[in-house]
Amino acid sequence: MARLRAPLFPILAAVLAAALAWVLAERWITARVQAELDQSLLLTSRAVQAEIDRFRALPDVAGEDARIRAALIDPRALDEANRYLETVTGHAGASELFLINAEGRTIAASNWNREGSFVGQDYSFRPYFQQAMQSGRGQFYAIGVTTGVPGFFLSTRVTAGPMRGVLVVKIDLRPLQATWRSAGAEVALLDAAGVIFLSGRADWLYHPLAPLTAETVARLAATRTYDGIALTEALPLMARAPLGPDAAGKGWIARLTPVAGTSWRLLASQSEAIVTGGAAAWALAAAMLSLFIAGLFTAWDQRRQILGLRLAQSDRLEAMVEARTADLAREIEARRQVEADLRAAQEHLIHSEKMAALGRMSTAIVHEISQPLAAMEATLTAAEMGLPAGDQVTAPRLLTAKGLIRRMQRTTKHLKSFGRKETGALSRIDLRPVVVSALELVTPRARAVGVVPRFVAPAAPVMVMAGAVRMEQVVVNLLLNALDAVEGCAGAEVSVVLSVEGGAAQLCVRDTGQGISAEDLSRVTEPFFSTKSSGEGLGLGLAISKAILTEFGGDLGVSSRQGLGTEARVVLPLAAGEA
Repeated sequence: MARLRAPLFPILAAVLAAALAWVLAERWITARVQAELDQSLLLTSRAVQAEIDRFRALPDVAGEDARIRAALIDPRALDEANRYLETVTGHAGASELFLINAEGRTIAASNWNREGSFVGQDYSFRPYFQQAMQSGRGQFYAIGVTTGVPGFFLSTRVTAGPMRGVLVVKIDLRPLQATWRSAGAEVALLDAAGVIFLSGRADWLYHPLAPLTAETVARLAATRTYDGIALTEALPLMARAPLGPDAAGKGWIARLTPVAGTSWRLLASQSEAIVTGGAAAWALAAAMLSLFIAGLFTAWDQRRQILGLRLAQSDRLEAMVEARTADLAREIEARRQVEADLRAAQEHLIHSEKMAALGRMSTAIVHEISQPLAAMEATLTAAEMGLPAGDQVTAPRLLTAKGLIRRMQRTTKHLKSFGRKETGALSRIDLRPVVVSALELVTPRARAVGVVPRFVAPAAPVMVMAGAVRMEQVVVNLLLNALDAVEGCAGAEVSVVLSVEGGAAQLCVRDTGQGISAEDLSRVTEPFFSTKSSGEGLGLGLAISKAILTEFGGDLGVSSRQGLGTEARVVLPLAAGEA
């Protein structure tokens, strides 16, 4: 059943696409045709108005001549009036020009001396005569009852003393009709009753646009508008009169517009085949495009199914390959992990060897320095005992020297902690005096550099569990590194900030030196690594400081940005009861 329905979907889609394209194309083409018809109506309307306006003032101008006025009063002046009207008509290019007296009878005309002359004819039944006598002006289109030639009549009332008359000019509009027909323009002029009196299509001439009422037929017969034309036998072009500017008949569509200054309407039509043919072409194109797309989709679907079968086979093969290579991948991963572990163990061994060498070196230093320091202390003690009584100058100096020697002795003892793990006694100490003591120790170096370190501390004690001497050694190392970093820098600054944050004491030593590069920053706490010039340092200060802080349960972090300076941050947990 699905196979039977499958071919119906492209056909149904093609039918729907054709129907939609037909509707849209018909609307679009109709709109374009209407726009073209409106443009044609505009141009044709101007042409009609221009033709009429050529003669609109002729009755007024000719009526001002004394010969015309004299003809209304004195019959002896009719000959001069005839010749005047003949001359004016010849110069103006009008069809005819004639004078009617108050009774409606023609007394002078431009064709007075030709066959079919208007002289003596009674035109009192013509609307142009009645309108001029009543309102002063009139206009009317009709077939001439005398000559049988159609024309447009413009009339003006003429007054000469007590006498009145009407001067009429007849305009032949058939040249316009001839122009339309030679150009193939489907244009027509309709009078107020809806009768076509000029047409580019010969089969429309003197046909009503819509059926005429009996009253309209009677009125046209009374005025003899279309004398000799059987209007009742002429078939109307439409079943009923159009309500707007659009009109449509058998095989044609049209647009209507009024002609300014008249009671006429102008009609421009176009063959309906243009609309239906264009819509059919668009519908066919849409159907073909829909079928083409459906064909492409069908081909794509078939190709997709074939590719699906091939991919399924490939998937089965790939699953087999993956199953066979999974063990190899696990073996490779295990081998990589073993290699990574070996590298880590090797680096750890290297670091351990460095630390062991540092421990042996520290032991040797302690052994070599301890005895000279003890001898110096004994010598200072003997000198102190040999001072004369009352010496208040030398005694304090000796006492200070002995204090420094004892400090050096304590520091050399703590070097052993870098080489081996020792459990020293920790006590509750306040970090504030430790920092102050360290600042005093580095005062000579700071003075030589030209910097006065700034110390910021809280008012309350900052108590931690640590060793005062070794903590002082850490601060001294950090301060000396900061002073070395700012040496020779303009506007150098070194600051020490002690604070309590998050249950821990934080000590930050900042400088405004050149900073440390990113590749060196990760190695600054390694033993024997130094960024100073050769011979200026051994690279043990930060390594020893980090080892001491680790023993205290704290940590040392270093951050730096080249050109902006370095910050060393010491973090120690607060003593129990201080958090």
